[in-house]
Amino acid sequence: MGAIQVVDYDPSWPRLFADISAGISILPGNLVLSIDHIGSTSVPGLAAKPKIDLDVVTISDDVLPMAIEMVRAADFVFHGDRGDKRWAFTRDHEAYGFKLYLCGPGNRAHRERILFRDYLRDHPERATAYADLKRRLAVEAGGDWDVYTGGKTAFVSETVQLAECVTHSAPD
Repeated sequence: MGAIQVVDYDPSWPRLFADISAGISILPGNLVLSIDHIGSTSVPGLAAKPKIDLDVVTISDDVLPMAIEMVRAADFVFHGDRGDKRWAFTRDHEAYGFKLYLCGPGNRAHRERILFRDYLRDHPERATAYADLKRRLAVEAGGDWDVYTGGKTAFVSETVQLAECVTHSAPD
C-alpha cells in the first residue's frame, strides 16, 4: 500500500479543472446542469492530494442512466455508486489524475461538498486547520485510506454544519 500524498496547493489546479471539464464532451450539453470543481484542489491555498475532483450534475435523475452509460463508453473506469447516488469514474490524464462524480440535481452529497468547499474558501483559518489535519492523517494512516478518510469525517461534518448555519442565517 503506497503512502498517502498531501502536497502544497498548486496554482495550476483551477486550470487543470478547466481543461478536464472542457474535455468532458462525452455528455451532450443538454444533459448537464453543471460541472463543479470540488474537493481540496478547489480551495485556493489548501494542501491536497494531487487529484482533481469534479461533480457533473445532470439536468434530472431521469437522464442519469443514459449519462452513466455515456461516460462508461468513453473509456472511463467505472467505480459505481459509493452509496450517496453519485457514480464515480476515473481516468489518468497527463501525469495528474481526476475523479469524476456523476449525480442528479438536488443530490445531498453534492450539495454538502459545495457547502464544504465554499466555507473553506471563505474561512482561511478553517482551511488551514483542515490542511494540518490532512497532513497529520496522511502520516498516521500509513497508506490506509480508510484511516485517512475516516479521520477527516468529524471535521468535514462539523464544517458542513457551520456552512449550513451561515447559509440559513444569510439574508434573502
